[in-house]
Amino acid sequence: MAIFRAYLGVGLTAFGMAVLQKLRGLVIGRGWLTEAETNEGLALVQLYPGPIMVDFTAYAGYRVRGVPGAIASTTGFVLPSFILMVGLSAAYFAAGDLPWVASLLLGLEALVVGVLVNVVLDLGARSVTGRATAVIALLAFVASLYSANAILVVLVALIAGALVSRPAAVVPRPSGAAGVPAAAPEVAGRRRWAAIGAVAAAVLAVAGFAWMLASPVGEVGLSMFKIGAVAFGNGSTIMPLLQAEAVNAHGWLTLRQFADGIALGQVTPGPFLITAAFVGFKVGGLAGATLATFGIFSPSFAMTLIFTEVFGRVRDLRAVRGALAGVLASFVGLLAMVTLQLGRVALTTSAALALAGAAFVAVRFFKLDLLLVFVGGLAVWEILLLAGLA
Repeated sequence: MAIFRAYLGVGLTAFGMAVLQKLRGLVIGRGWLTEAETNEGLALVQLYPGPIMVDFTAYAGYRVRGVPGAIASTTGFVLPSFILMVGLSAAYFAAGDLPWVASLLLGLEALVVGVLVNVVLDLGARSVTGRATAVIALLAFVASLYSANAILVVLVALIAGALVSRPAAVVPRPSGAAGVPAAAPEVAGRRRWAAIGAVAAAVLAVAGFAWMLASPVGEVGLSMFKIGAVAFGNGSTIMPLLQAEAVNAHGWLTLRQFADGIALGQVTPGPFLITAAFVGFKVGGLAGATLATFGIFSPSFAMTLIFTEVFGRVRDLRAVRGALAGVLASFVGLLAMVTLQLGRVALTTSAALALAGAAFVAVRFFKLDLLLVFVGGLAVWEILLLAGLA
């Protein structure tokens, strides 16, 4: 229960980039993990698909109390944002068409575009580090321009990166100095592997249940499972695949509704990808939101347990690092296209364009907290609306 309560507190109070800082501070401050183990975990969760912050939460819980600890930490972290998003989704789809609400949401969409421009630049600086990754990013952008399947683009980038990209190792081998733990945990006993197998079986069982439903709720669940199983990075980098499924492939949301769902994900605490619950709620109410949330997070949760046990054997494989570099480069191109598409929808007036520019400056140069940017930006937008300037 101590693990659950601790992560529940983070899930209730952490917004934006502060989430990762709070997660790090929690495990180090409580003595659950050393700083070396924490850094190792952050490196580990970048080697396989899934949202980094949620996977790091599962990693920490697993290292502390095994599978029960991983379940407790992840549930505590995700639960507050899930409850908030369900409530916000119900309010949005009930009142989103009211004129004053629609006008307010236009400002929210403009703020999202400004923030996303900064995300694209940051991701590009980190991920496009050479000729190979630059070409992959450009080709992903062009493929998205011609409406190529986003998941197929990511898989091709993964293969291309494994073949042609050879980034330097980012996780040093342990020196053996006092206080520095071994890079990989001891080989797990049969009980631990049995627990991991039970988790994997449960994830597959729920995916099978979604398939057997043969209904819109089952379909949205399967889509989220698919995204959760192949998408690397954080919530922002995974967003292009979410748009590809929810807007382009299935038409569950309009592009404007998708932009609003992103905005709601930004202003709720905890993991940004809780936007999946917004998509699920639109399709099937609470049942759809629950299945979508489980689908987006559970595949990588199971992978976290497995990779924590085998990390020492795969972390320095150049093909693994190259594949990751290729995938992240492709997300630069895909996310750039998503940002352009949302910009065409949201930035239809000079006031909206100015608000997006202000949000970009606030997060890029002044490093303001995202919650402050959104709350302050909406206050400015409301003033503009009242003055007839927006």
